[in-house]
Amino acid sequence: MRKALPLMMAGCLSAGGFVELAQGADLMAVYRDAVAYDAQYASARAALEAGREKLPQGRSGLLPTIGLAGSTNWNDVDTTRRLSGATATNTQYNSNGWTVSLSQPLFRWQNWVAYTQSELAVAQAEAQFGLARQELIVRAAQAYFDVLLAQDALATAQAQKVAIAEQLESAKRNFEVGTATITDTHEAQARYDLTYAQEIAADNDLTVKRQVLRSVIGKEPEGLKTIKPGVQLARPQPDDINKWVAMAETASASVQIYQTLYEIAVREIEKQRAAHYPTLDLVASNGRSGAGGGATGGFDSNSSTIGLQLSIPIFAGGGVASKDREAVALKEKAGADLENARRTAALSARQAYLGVNSGLAQVKAYEAALTSSQSALDSNKLGYEVGVRINIDVLNAQSQLFDTRQKLAKARLDTLAALLKLKAAAGSLGEDDVAAINALLE
Repeated sequence: MRKALPLMMAGCLSAGGFVELAQGADLMAVYRDAVAYDAQYASARAALEAGREKLPQGRSGLLPTIGLAGSTNWNDVDTTRRLSGATATNTQYNSNGWTVSLSQPLFRWQNWVAYTQSELAVAQAEAQFGLARQELIVRAAQAYFDVLLAQDALATAQAQKVAIAEQLESAKRNFEVGTATITDTHEAQARYDLTYAQEIAADNDLTVKRQVLRSVIGKEPEGLKTIKPGVQLARPQPDDINKWVAMAETASASVQIYQTLYEIAVREIEKQRAAHYPTLDLVASNGRSGAGGGATGGFDSNSSTIGLQLSIPIFAGGGVASKDREAVALKEKAGADLENARRTAALSARQAYLGVNSGLAQVKAYEAALTSSQSALDSNKLGYEVGVRINIDVLNAQSQLFDTRQKLAKARLDTLAALLKLKAAAGSLGEDDVAAINALLE
């Protein structure tokens, strides 16, 4: 059973985080829009429907086949007799007939093996679709988070520009009254111009990120909800990297896909070797044939047959043995692919787990740094007013504060994304995890 992401609410922080936006779409709404619109997911859904058809196809080899054949022909026969004297006759008549035939396999081992392979093919299609669903959750969430980060970067640049503009005006006034040098004004002007350039870049990046999200959900995202102030994230449960790795090596969707491919390859060997076995079928037919006209006056014939048909393969030019060897080699390949999938899943789980832990540590560090940066800014402003600090000190303190706020916001969203990737690596990511993150939005 899936477990929701171990997230919990905590007390509000005094600063940092995202600028509030108008009420709009949340992560769950974005995910549902992506389910309905995303082309990759639609392709995976169609592939699943196609994969499910493998089962009736495999079952057909165990069921009887019934056929109906009919024919009608116009015959024009010229006959020349060469006895005492040459005589010629012409016969024209119609011949027709129909036959119903039935064949029921009694012993065709390769058909039975093909049926078991079809069951595995359906399981593979289900696992492939599960992987596509998890990838959609990660892509939709990442696109959502990228828009939030881009919005925050733009809002930070705009707020920083306002703060620097105030400092620039203060430097100009102090220069006019003779309490500051022109250097303070130039420093503030340079910092203002730099921030304006950053604002332009942030606005462009936001436009790009919104288009990426639009390509996933099919419409322009408006007023995305942001993380509630003061959200803190708990450590992943179980809090043991080895357990996550073990889950990834067995339950990962990619591992399940390659596991079924390996089992199909194993049965392929058995199916190819079954080509050496005899086959036994029950065959039956019922038919009618007839001809009308001509010198004989025509005839009608009805026939019915039922019996057993045994076929024993003796030699097929070496093709059966070659296919057997090919199947053995392909099984070895499937085994190597399965092992590679396990190693890749284990590596992804380790990276995601370490990413979560690193993100949690960074969030705590940036929260502390945010408090310190705010205190440093307040102290520098006071020092500037009393003449023990210069303008550049205040500008640097402002830049540090805004940079820390943005890094804190990024660390929070990166940690949430790592949590989703960790669950995906373990093969347990689902809609309940989207709902868990969605509960953290406002």
